[in-house]
Amino acid sequence: MKVPIKGGIDCDLHPAQPSMTALLPYLDEYWRDQVVDRHITRYSFNLTSYPPNSPLSARPDWQHDASSDLDAIRRQALDAFGSRYAICSVLHGAVALFNEDMSMALCSAVNDWVAKELLDREPRLRASILVPVHNPERAAAEIRRVAADRRFVQVLLFAMGDAPLGRRIYWPIYEAASQLGLAIGIHAGSTYRHAPMSSGWPAHRVQDYVAQSAAFEMQLLSFLAEGVFQQFKSLRVVLMEAGFAWLPHLLWRNAKAWRGMRAEVPWIDRSPAEIIREHVRVTLQPVDTPKGDAATLAKTLEHIGSDRMLLFSTDYPHWQYDGTDALPDGLPEAIVKRILIDNPLETYPRLREGAQISDNASNSKEAVR
Repeated sequence: MKVPIKGGIDCDLHPAQPSMTALLPYLDEYWRDQVVDRHITRYSFNLTSYPPNSPLSARPDWQHDASSDLDAIRRQALDAFGSRYAICSVLHGAVALFNEDMSMALCSAVNDWVAKELLDREPRLRASILVPVHNPERAAAEIRRVAADRRFVQVLLFAMGDAPLGRRIYWPIYEAASQLGLAIGIHAGSTYRHAPMSSGWPAHRVQDYVAQSAAFEMQLLSFLAEGVFQQFKSLRVVLMEAGFAWLPHLLWRNAKAWRGMRAEVPWIDRSPAEIIREHVRVTLQPVDTPKGDAATLAKTLEHIGSDRMLLFSTDYPHWQYDGTDALPDGLPEAIVKRILIDNPLETYPRLREGAQISDNASNSKEAVR
């Protein structure tokens, strides 16, 4: 169904990836020379998880390039859905580079490009910070550098990588995020340093895409077992483009197993399901319950056991639905506003700041009139 009220917050929007030539002004002299002299400008740095020619990567009516991207975002994503804010996440292949220095330079350039070319030009946009997760100390330094700009509201990681994200080697990232009021956004995708399926490399794109939900389950289990949420009590983790129909099974199975093995993880001091409901959020699209089956959708939400976990998203420009029917049919009216507005504001502290400033400005204008 269509979004019934204006002012929603789109928590997963993907601008067209900037070309390497577009990033040159945001690189220092050394890396500009490297990129030009080694003809790196010829490479697209598209993640294999989102091949440009795949129908799923962009709807036919939403296809465009970076040169016209902002006008398209305004018209097709912001205006069409009446969104108050939209959080941009650039899925750039710099995160997959083995050269840590180049990865860091390109991630920084992407972050600066986003600030200058998108955030400065469209006040409704917010953004995710791209970091080289394989070097957590440098990732944390980049988070602290970029986070000085309050329009960046979360840190962007990917569901498949070198190791489970709960491992303590990655904790500098979560420490920086929690100190600065940033969420951790984990998006579907892989760095392809290892096979994306536990049994090896898939033969078809569809296998990779379906396997993403299993990767999200693994990451949640890692965050729980390693004690991330006990260490960083204010941290919120947003699973992006993950679906949500698999959550009830994970909540039940994890709670059941924990009861018999909790001596191994004494820091988990209550049911894992309670911890997940408190700390974890999931973007709405793609909706992975049967289309038009309101009863199954309602039962899935009931089994999740919380009306605070789902966040509105269009997943623009990925092809998850047609037209502007971004909300699933049969979504209970009582939670529509919560999904569209309340849950995102509760999840992202920096969005609350912007909303408060905007509301105060509107009230001041009304008082003058």
